[in-house]
Amino acid sequence: MKRIFLTGASGCIGHYMTEALIEETAHELFLLVRNPQKLQVDYKARPNIHLLIGDLESVGQFKELLKTINIAILAATSWGGIKESYEINVVRMLELINLFDIEICEQIIYFSTASILNKNNNLLAAAGKLGTNYISTKHTCYTKLLYLPIAKKITTIFPTLVFGGEENKPFSHLSGGFSDVVKWIDLIRWFKADGSFHYIHAKDIAQVIKYLVDHPPSESKIKQLVLGNKAITVDEAITQICAYLNKKIYFRIPLNIALINLFTAIFQLKMEDWDRFSINYRHFVYKAPVTPATFGLKNYCTTVDDILRLNGIPKKTNT
Repeated sequence: MKRIFLTGASGCIGHYMTEALIEETAHELFLLVRNPQKLQVDYKARPNIHLLIGDLESVGQFKELLKTINIAILAATSWGGIKESYEINVVRMLELINLFDIEICEQIIYFSTASILNKNNNLLAAAGKLGTNYISTKHTCYTKLLYLPIAKKITTIFPTLVFGGEENKPFSHLSGGFSDVVKWIDLIRWFKADGSFHYIHAKDIAQVIKYLVDHPPSESKIKQLVLGNKAITVDEAITQICAYLNKKIYFRIPLNIALINLFTAIFQLKMEDWDRFSINYRHFVYKAPVTPATFGLKNYCTTVDDILRLNGIPKKTNT
């Protein structure tokens, strides 16, 4: 039995990971949570689950405990302003990682974001220069991880677009706003966009993490995993959503930069530097993305139909 320390348990991905570790393993769990009331999983299901009340700013109070940890899963993050994001996502995160004992800690699973990588899974320079506070600080932290004494024990996870959430779990940013896509599909379906992306459900992320807990990669292997299903184009996604909702597509207007700028002006949308970069970059695709199926497990969410169904959107058929 291993001693596992987990941050970010009260988030969307964190809920799925915590639930999987509680229900499908016997490991001793130490969950760092700021507000226990936000944790909706049954953390009293067995006696060797411990809540540690605190956050990355106060985690130093547990430094003696952290020296005994075998596996750390670091999913907590800050989405705030640049000063707060840098303090939490870079300074405090590095301080936390340095508290683990290099001889006792078998593996540190660190959550980053695929947005900081280019198509060859190398660092994307623009993410550091133009990225949102969240993206730019993740970029900075990853570059510093490589030089830590415990670097060979770190497995970095790069989730792509994350869906997830249900009655007893908070929704991801994408799932929380997915109803807007359905709301606007009657307009969206008439436009053709050049772009592609990967996506993955939080429950599938949890299954990958649980697998890594029981099958830690050797220090000789490159421990960098992009999590996502096979890439899909924007047009394919729209076509599949329309088929699910029984919406016909008779023609499409190419959505070029000039048209995007017109929509931005009409709807008074605020465009940040990262937004404009993303519009020009368009294809956020990566090499060898992994899902549970990569490790011989069953995927929970693979298709666009799965996403719609799991978001509670009923399938429409001809009547």
